[in-house]
Amino acid sequence: MALAATFAMTEPRVTQLRVHAFRVPTDGPDGMETDGTLSWESTTVIVVEVSAAGTTGIGYTYGDSSVATFIRSQLAPLVLGSDPCFPATIWSLLCTAIRNAGRPGVGSMAIAAVDIALWDLKARLLDMPLFALLPAHRIEVPVYGSGGFTNYPIGRLIEQLTRWVARGIPRVKLKTSRNPERDPERISAVRAEIGDDPELMVDANGALSRKQARYWAERFADEWRITWFEEPVSSADLDGLRWLREHGPPGMDITAGEYGFVLRDFHNLLEAGAVDCLQADVTRCGGITGLLEVAAHASGWQTDISAHCAPAVSAHAFCAVRQLRHLEYFHDHARTERLLFDGTLLPDGGFLRPDPNRIGLGLAIRWQDAERYRI
Repeated sequence: MALAATFAMTEPRVTQLRVHAFRVPTDGPDGMETDGTLSWESTTVIVVEVSAAGTTGIGYTYGDSSVATFIRSQLAPLVLGSDPCFPATIWSLLCTAIRNAGRPGVGSMAIAAVDIALWDLKARLLDMPLFALLPAHRIEVPVYGSGGFTNYPIGRLIEQLTRWVARGIPRVKLKTSRNPERDPERISAVRAEIGDDPELMVDANGALSRKQARYWAERFADEWRITWFEEPVSSADLDGLRWLREHGPPGMDITAGEYGFVLRDFHNLLEAGAVDCLQADVTRCGGITGLLEVAAHASGWQTDISAHCAPAVSAHAFCAVRQLRHLEYFHDHARTERLLFDGTLLPDGGFLRPDPNRIGLGLAIRWQDAERYRI
C-alpha cells in the first residue's frame, strides 16, 4: 500500500529522453583486439538518460551507433509522458510497437538501454539501490576475469590473467581458435603462471567446425584442465553444440547465449539441449525486464545462467537471477565503463558487490571525460 501510495502522490511522468553515443578506442596491440572470428579497434556505447520529477536514470548498451538512431525514432516518442514507476509496462509497449521495425538485434539492444534507464530512474525516485528494488536472490555476484585476446603477446596475456587471480578472482578466460596452432603455447604459459587452482576457461567465438571443436575440447581438458568451452562452434549451430555436449569431455561445460535477443533465442538453446550453462547479456536481451523473463525460463529448465559483460549494470541485474553461475568481468567493458562513469565497481575477493549506499545503479556520467569519445 505504501508503495502504491507513493506512486499515486507523485504521479511522475517521463519528461525527457536523451541519447548519446560514445566510441572508445581499444588498448590492444597497435590499437586492435582480436578473438576467434572478429577484429575490432573500438567499443561503442549508447547511453540513454530518462528524466522524470527532476530525477534522471541512466541506461546503456554496446552496439553500433545506429542503436541511438533507433531509440530516437522508434522508442523515445512512446516513452515520453509514460509513468516511470512501471518499467515492465513500458517494455511491453515498446516490444509491440517495433514489430515491423525489427525487434531482434538493434531493436532489442535499443529497448535494453531504455529499459535499464527506466529501472534506474524508478530506483532513484524511490531512493534505493537498483539491486534492492529487484527480486534479489543475493547481494553480490561472483565474477571471472575475461580478456586474453588472440593478438596479445604472451607477456601481456600472462600479465592480464595473473593480475585478476592475484586480486582474488578464482577463474579467468582467454580467447582461442583464431590460430589454433598457437593456442598450446598461450594456454600452457597461462596455466604455468596462474597455477593449478584457478579455473581456466576458453572462448572460441564460434571459430571451429564440430570435429575441430571436439579435438580441442579433449586437449583443453586433458592438458590444461579447462572446464568451460564457450561457443566452440557457432551459437546458431544448435545441433553442433548439443553434439559436443554429448561427446565432449566429462566435466567440461559447453556454453552459449550471449547473442540471444528475444526469449525464443534462449528457448531454442535450452530446448535443443545445446548448453550446460546459458549465457545472457542484459544489454542485448531487452534490458532488466527481458532478463527476468530469460532467468525464469532457464530456471524451468534447471539451467544456470552466466552474465555476459556490462559489469556496471549486470552486477545489479543478475542479483535477481536465482540460478546464477557467475558474471563475465570483460576487459573492454570494465575499462570503457570506468572511462565514462563514476561509481563503477571493482571485484573484491572474486565478487562484484553493488553499493547499498548508492541509489539506482550508482552511476554518474563523467561528462568532461566522455565528451572526447562522443560520435
